[in-house]
This record gives sequence, structure tokens and C-alpha cells, in this order.
Amino acid sequence: MYARRSLLMAFRWVIFLLACVFLYVKLAGAKGIVATTGESSVALLVENRGIVFIVGLLMLANWWLESFKWRRLMIGVEVVGPWRAFMATIAGTSVGFVSVNRTGEFLGRVLFLAPENRISGGFATALGSIAQFVVTLVAGALGLLFLTVAGLPLPWPVGWISWALTTLTTLVTMVALVLYGYPGLFRQVILLVPFARHFDTPSQVLARFERSELIVVLLLSALRYLVFGLQFILLLRGVGTDLPVGHLLLGVPLIYLIATLIPSVMLTELGVRGSVAVAVFSPLGAEAGLVVLATSVLWMINVALPASVGSLILLFARIRVRSGTEA
Repeated sequence: MYARRSLLMAFRWVIFLLACVFLYVKLAGAKGIVATTGESSVALLVENRGIVFIVGLLMLANWWLESFKWRRLMIGVEVVGPWRAFMATIAGTSVGFVSVNRTGEFLGRVLFLAPENRISGGFATALGSIAQFVVTLVAGALGLLFLTVAGLPLPWPVGWISWALTTLTTLVTMVALVLYGYPGLFRQVILLVPFARHFDTPSQVLARFERSELIVVLLLSALRYLVFGLQFILLLRGVGTDLPVGHLLLGVPLIYLIATLIPSVMLTELGVRGSVAVAVFSPLGAEAGLVVLATSVLWMINVALPASVGSLILLFARIRVRSGTEA
């Protein structure tokens, strides 16, 4: 038990220190947000502090929705209170900092479950990630389709490339929907991997979800998507981007789609998001500097701030190393 406690504490300190270093590099480093956006950008944000405040409130709504969705997924695993679910969700963002496309968020969450329920909780959490992925795919495919039909400029030549990407996205969406809609099938696919066969018993939690519960989780994922989509549009408007609302409504889903499909880790995530946003909005007439500024502020509010708080929660929260004991 002592070895487990020591390993868990080492993990918590590593996540905390990595988060601190990363935040410093991205915020105050030589190539950080403060240095690259400039004083004029900071002044622009101060002028629009009302919008920034609203975006901050929407951040709380965003992560509260995610924690509520996670609680629903944990019903068949363990009863989790609202406050502990919220802390687990925020703590997960700090672990997501050091993983590809923040896929490690589930690891920070399941630590707040009883040790014997963590593997089952991980499988159930994965189902929630698929639901969010499905919503991102559907919205992105629709955005790409309407931009193509409207003949609006894209980061690539309009024509067969756009239709090929739309078709590919649609096919991937259909596969993801089948796996999500039939969790038992998803479990069978996972168990095809030799290593995963060791988790036959905990993975059975996937087969217990009823269709009505899956629909609720999918709707919560869609609502959360609307929240952080609205955040991005508000910031783009706030910093002075004068694109028509219709272009923003179609471009933002495409940005989220492309950014989700591109593998990224903590040191490259912001750069990927900014580059994708510029690539999508610049052909439509947006000023690249304003797009980068809006993307950076959104990242700070939705990712950096929760992750910094989450690293502290993960460091000091009471986490059980085995039933009845905490570290």
C-alpha cells in the first residue's frame, strides 16, 4: 500500500509541475501569448472585458455540463456527488495537458472513484468522449458541406477535395455513431485487442447503458458544444473580427473538426488551434492577428485556467489508494 501511495503522489506532483512549466512557457515565455499578442491586443481585451467575463461564465457552464454528463455515465459504476464530479472533471483537465489531444482527461477523473471501480469508470468515461466526438464530427461535416455548397473559400481548393473530406467525415461519423449507439458492440471491438481481454469484467459496464441514457448523454454533449462554440464566436466578435455571423457559424465547427483530427500535445495544441483557425477564417476575410488573439484567449479561459486549478485539485484532493484509505 505504501508503494501505491508513493506512486500516486509522484504522479500528482509530476502533473502539477508540468502544468506550471507549460503555463509559464505559453503565457509568459519569450514566445508566449503575452509576448506575441502585444500590448494593443491586451488593451483590446480590456475594452471588451464584458465579453471576456461572459466567456468566463460560459467556461464554468461548459465544465459543469461535462461534470454532469460524467455523473450520468458513472451511475452504473459508482454514485458520485455533484461537487466531487466537478472537481474530478477539472482535475482531469490537468492530466489532459500532457496527453495527445487531451485524451488523458479520463485518468484524472477516475482517480476520484474507488480503486475497484476505476477501470470500469474508464470504460464508461470513454463512452462520453465518443459522444462528444460524434457531435464534433456531425457539426464539422455540416459546416464543411454548407461552406462547399455556398462556394466560399476554404484552406484548400474548392472542388473534389472538399467533397472527399465531407464524404470521409460522414463515414467516420457513421462508424462512431454505431459504436456509441451500441456500446456492447464497442466493447466487443475493444476486446479484439489482446491486451484489453484482461479487462473483460470491468468492460461489461458498457453493455448496461440503455438507449434513453445514451440519448441524454449525446444531448448534453451537443449542449456543451453549443456553449464553447458560442464562446469562440463571442471572442471573435469582441476582438473586432467583422465576418458575417453565417461565416462564423460555419467556420467554427470546421475549425473544431480539423483541430480534433490533428494529433497534438500540450506544447503544440495552442499552435495547432491557432493555425487551423487562421487557415479557415483568413480566406473568408478575417485578419489573422485577431483570429489568433481570439483563439489564444479562448484557450486560456477554457483550457489553461481549468488545468491550473485542476493541477492543484489533483495535488491536494483526497484520493483513495485502496478501499477505505486515502492519499
